[in-house]
Amino acid sequence: MSALSQRLGEFGYATGWRLARRLPRPVGTAVFALGADVATRRGGGGVRQLRANLTRVVPQADEQELDELVRRAMRSYARYWYETFRLPSADKDELFANFTITGVENIDAALAEGNGAVIVLPHSGNWDVAGVWLARYLGGFTTVVERLKPESLFRRFVAYRESLGFEIVPLTGDSAAMRVLLKRLRENKVVCLVGDRDLTTSGLEVKFFGERTRMPAGPARLAATTGAALLPVGSWYSGDGWELRVHPRIRVTARAEVPAATQALADVFAGDIAAHPADWHMLQKFWLADLEAEELAGLEEAS
Repeated sequence: MSALSQRLGEFGYATGWRLARRLPRPVGTAVFALGADVATRRGGGGVRQLRANLTRVVPQADEQELDELVRRAMRSYARYWYETFRLPSADKDELFANFTITGVENIDAALAEGNGAVIVLPHSGNWDVAGVWLARYLGGFTTVVERLKPESLFRRFVAYRESLGFEIVPLTGDSAAMRVLLKRLRENKVVCLVGDRDLTTSGLEVKFFGERTRMPAGPARLAATTGAALLPVGSWYSGDGWELRVHPRIRVTARAEVPAATQALADVFAGDIAAHPADWHMLQKFWLADLEAEELAGLEEAS
């Protein structure tokens, strides 16, 4: 990404933060929904990729149904950003009045065992709102964030999430982040990770909606190393509110079981995403077929 693109991206985020907090909520909701509709009609690269991804999730949809699903998905994505920009100043009691969670006993049981818990979500619904609930329920948790550029934008996001009660560990190329996460689990604390998209070169290949992709091995590896419970979580919107489902523990007790546990995570994610496809915010290339086609095109251009 060029320096100009980075500066424009930072300006866009800063503008969104200011706009979302100053506008009355009904106006802000309408503005962000309108922006989503405009982006959908323009059909840029992210929208086209979202459509390609959703085609795999809902293969039975005809063109008209897919058009409507993409429109709803873009509105869901815009809603995520609007809520994210407003979240630090939001009335938390009002927020939790519209929050539904099932399966919290799975978290309680994991912590009662004394080895911590690894909670893993896909990019679905509003995972920051889910984090706010988790931070209040537990008194805090630890998560990993991608190292954004420019550095000033990264610091803004770190400060934002720390203000919500999250302990932030930057994703780096070394093992520093893993050491922190291992320490927290051995202290019987909770690590919360977004785990449907591999951001490293060490992801494990899994089948997802019948096609090959890669998902991070870290969540299952952490559980296998420490004895922590591996808990997949579904997140989606429910009317004006949010819904969270903590699924039962995926057992993983040895390193050799990490690939199977990662596939089990993928299967749980797929079930929730299939039930709520409009709330899966995946506007990037995700399946290996798309990534390999992109790499092949790059090789052909270089030849």
